[in-house]
Amino acid sequence: MNRLFLVIVAIGVPLSVIGSILHFPQVVMFVIYCIAIIGLASFMGRATESLSIIAGPRIGGLLNATFGNAVEFIISFFALKQGLTAIVLASLTGSVIGNLLLVAGLSFFIGGLKFKRQEFNVHDARHNSGLLMFAIIVAFVIPEVFSIGMAEDRQFVLSVGISIVMILLYVAALYFKLVSHRGVYVVNQENMSEKLEDEETPEWSGMFATFILLLATIAVAYISERLVHTFDTVGKQFGWSELFIGVIIVAIVGNAAEHASAVIMAYKNKMDVAVEIAFGSTLQVAMMVAPILVISSLFFDTQMPLVFSLPELIAMASSVLLTIILSNDGDTNWFEGATLLAAYFIMAIGFFLL
Repeated sequence: MNRLFLVIVAIGVPLSVIGSILHFPQVVMFVIYCIAIIGLASFMGRATESLSIIAGPRIGGLLNATFGNAVEFIISFFALKQGLTAIVLASLTGSVIGNLLLVAGLSFFIGGLKFKRQEFNVHDARHNSGLLMFAIIVAFVIPEVFSIGMAEDRQFVLSVGISIVMILLYVAALYFKLVSHRGVYVVNQENMSEKLEDEETPEWSGMFATFILLLATIAVAYISERLVHTFDTVGKQFGWSELFIGVIIVAIVGNAAEHASAVIMAYKNKMDVAVEIAFGSTLQVAMMVAPILVISSLFFDTQMPLVFSLPELIAMASSVLLTIILSNDGDTNWFEGATLLAAYFIMAIGFFLL
């Protein structure tokens, strides 16, 4: 499998550069870009796995979410620069429902097929649940409610204020988990000690894994910037709306790294890392990526208030509530994964027809 992804990267990345220079058809380039990003995501997953063994599941999951969301941020940044605010907001929606339903669902399902019952840190799950409720239910719904009848300039001011609060709370959450309360909420310590004794050695050293992550991120950023320019042609060719492109296509391609890494971790019964990737990436998108994009739009011709459409809000809120209900007990199985996947496909059909 690793050789297959190596071949994909060896062919896909040069083709992306050559096709861009020689102006291959946009639809063809869209496919090449997507395949190249998925291949690069595999290397990001392997590098993150090595780092998670060296640094622990929390930091490993955080690193994977950060590097994976760098792709999402870059795609959204260039789309925002072109004034495609609807696609940017839709891609943020797609990241939330994609990470919570598709990534977590696939992780629970694939891992559950191999292991009848998989456990993860219940305290982390409940901590993330509170932040998810804040980020989606509070910080995303409130701008929508208060924006009713409000002038557009005031909507944007409200969004900037909320964005600053979200960034500050996200930084505080990282400090809480990684510094002030690191190791405080540890469950099944005896089982964890046994796992540490049998823990596999990392495939790559920390320095080499970090180098691969940086190199892959740069390559993905280059390809993602060109991917944005194919959206209009591809949308017209296949009859896809901006909403569907943002919620489904951009979100899946932009988060390919997390998708691959989380499923690999779940298959190896490293559920703490898999859950941290899925939940941590969602929180980072909602509390860091989205606010930074809102603030960045100050410097563009078109400002982007943090106001989503009603279908987007309902989809995100439903995803959060379903995920919290299924994950708050600290264990999972394949059926819970199937439930999350079913919810994702129902929403995908709805966005496609909408």
